Amino acid sequence: MKLIVGLGNPGKEYDSTRHNIGWLFLDYIASKYNVSISKSSNDSLVAELKINNEKVIFAKPLTYMNLSGNAVSKLKKWYKIDNNDILIVFDDIDIPFGTIRYREKGSGGTHNGMKNIVQMLSSENIPRLRIGLGGLKHEKQDMIDFVLQKFKKDELEKLNTEIFPQAEIKFEEFLDN
Repeated sequence: MKLIVGLGNPGKEYDSTRHNIGWLFLDYIASKYNVSISKSSNDSLVAELKINNEKVIFAKPLTYMNLSGNAVSKLKKWYKIDNNDILIVFDDIDIPFGTIRYREKGSGGTHNGMKNIVQMLSSENIPRLRIGLGGLKHEKQDMIDFVLQKFKKDELEKLNTEIFPQAEIKFEEFLDN
């Protein structure tokens, strides 16, 4: 069994914001499998499906970004799943826009949601898929304002046609492990 968690914030005001790139990626993947991530469970919206004869759970925590670890911890216990079978997908302002980085372990870095997950699961051994926002290039703008901005139309198009397909390759590799 695998648990795929896309980080984001609940609420209309956060739809299509940079910080919700984890939710956007899950929606992209869910559409390929014709599922809706809409069932409420363990402080998250979830969808359960079979991919290659393995149960896969997609989850969007509803705890707001900085408390994502609360939802992930509940999901881990509910599904009795090991950390190495959990993939966290989230934004990263420290890498260029559209850059995809997959790692099997590491600290939470500058990302408060990932820091909370590491803390709540008492481990840095959690696979993660980071999608670059390139926010540090926007030094004149406050970081929080930047990540809570909505993507521009051309950026959303690039996400769906170039960036998410690259991230999907890493997602599939994770499933095959």
